[in-house]
Amino acid sequence: MGAAGQLRRRTRARSPPGPRPEAAAAAGDEDDVKCEACGSGEAAPELMLCDGCDRGFHIFCLRPILPRVPAGDWFCPSCCSPASSKSESAAAAAHTVVGKKPKQFPLVQTKIVDFFKIQRSPTPADASAELKKRKRKSGGTLVASKKKSRRLLSFIPSSDPAQRLRQMASLATALTATGAAFSNELTYQPGMAPRSANRAALEAGGMQVLNREDAETLARCQRMMARGEWPPLLVAYDPVEGFTVEADRPIRDLTIITEYVGDVDFLRNREHDDGDSMMTLLSAASPARSLVICPDRRSNIARFINGINNHTPEGRKKQNVKCVRFDVGGECRVLLVANRDISKGERLYYDYNGSEHEYPTHHFV
Repeated sequence: MGAAGQLRRRTRARSPPGPRPEAAAAAGDEDDVKCEACGSGEAAPELMLCDGCDRGFHIFCLRPILPRVPAGDWFCPSCCSPASSKSESAAAAAHTVVGKKPKQFPLVQTKIVDFFKIQRSPTPADASAELKKRKRKSGGTLVASKKKSRRLLSFIPSSDPAQRLRQMASLATALTATGAAFSNELTYQPGMAPRSANRAALEAGGMQVLNREDAETLARCQRMMARGEWPPLLVAYDPVEGFTVEADRPIRDLTIITEYVGDVDFLRNREHDDGDSMMTLLSAASPARSLVICPDRRSNIARFINGINNHTPEGRKKQNVKCVRFDVGGECRVLLVANRDISKGERLYYDYNGSEHEYPTHHFV
């Protein structure tokens, strides 16, 4: 099975949070603690206090939602502001509180091209060859193609260059608001796992191999993005869900949405990490060799596709994207793929648990 979930062995929650002794004495009663976002003191086990200012916040009132109470110190967005003296790691763990709409990235072509490091436009000959290849591979009806073989499809960019700029600007807005740089590939940083550690052969039970035709489709998607032919996706800010991704045109079943990317690290280095978006990359037979993807510093649009509440039938019905891990040229890669036809304007959701069902999602939509 190639489905991948979020980090399975995450940090253990602390005891139900409450004011520290000195704060409790000043407050008189720890039951007086209320969430700064919703004003309620209910759901005490999920109401945590900022280690800087002692203000309370529900984990489900933060955006993005925290899946559980962090094991270590936690600082609210105010204490992690640029004027604060808190550490960079604390700032990276901060989350946007409901109601704070991010500043829009300027819709200026030169700024967007620079932000995403877009390459030159393809020559007419390149574009013509690409179009012919796409038509040749997609011949026949969708039903007939499915019966023959379930091959992955490349996304179809919006034909309007101005609309593609708006799509890229929406992602730039989200990345800038979360303090992340754009990356469309796995990155290997000093002090983390080296690229040599990413070996699909180490996967416990083996990993499915991306066949040649699907690998070519993935490479084609990457080439299109590199030259600014963007997937038809928009990142929007929702006051309840935080950043969320919407289809900007119809997307067919089995279309490659994006690759899940970020810094690669050993799972053992992230056992107590409070990041809410770490993704399993390699689940090795030897736990010391297991790898995760950490998209907090470098990431793409996958970072903002939200999870479903898989504890309810209504939540599961929302899923329209699946997460699959593949052996691509001997390395582990994680792809997000449409698991049904997606309509324009529909929000994208996938199951953070994959097949493991160990990640708490009861506060997700």
